[in-house]
Amino acid sequence: MKSFSCYSMAEAIGNILYLVRGLPGSGKSTYAKTLVPTGAHFEADQYFMKGQKYNFDPTKLKDAHAECLARTRKAMTSGSHKIVAVSNTFTMKWEMQPYIDLAKSLGWTVHVVRTTGKYQSIHGVPQDAIDRMQSRFEPFAGEVIK
Repeated sequence: MKSFSCYSMAEAIGNILYLVRGLPGSGKSTYAKTLVPTGAHFEADQYFMKGQKYNFDPTKLKDAHAECLARTRKAMTSGSHKIVAVSNTFTMKWEMQPYIDLAKSLGWTVHVVRTTGKYQSIHGVPQDAIDRMQSRFEPFAGEVIK
């Protein structure tokens, strides 16, 4: 039997949604981009990008996540993408549930990957905020740890 890497298996099967989760600075975005090097990678942080500048506004976080889900849905239903990756902190299971429900309704497979690298947060998230996220981080059965 031929063995497949994560990437070639995904390409062979198609219609896979990757949910890449982890704390700020854990390598989520970098890892997600390796899964879909030509696009179909979404994250709530994209909402706060104005040109090359990141302008986080906590009062707009709900809007950012709604837009991320809408963009994911559009990519999954367009017929143009067989692999879509979403990278958000997803510290709690309920935060992933809308994506899991979407994938299930469309017959897509979901793979959850947790990144655990220790890099500098590119958005300057304060350590006390990262500590709070860490304290509420829930494991997800079947997730792959990277």
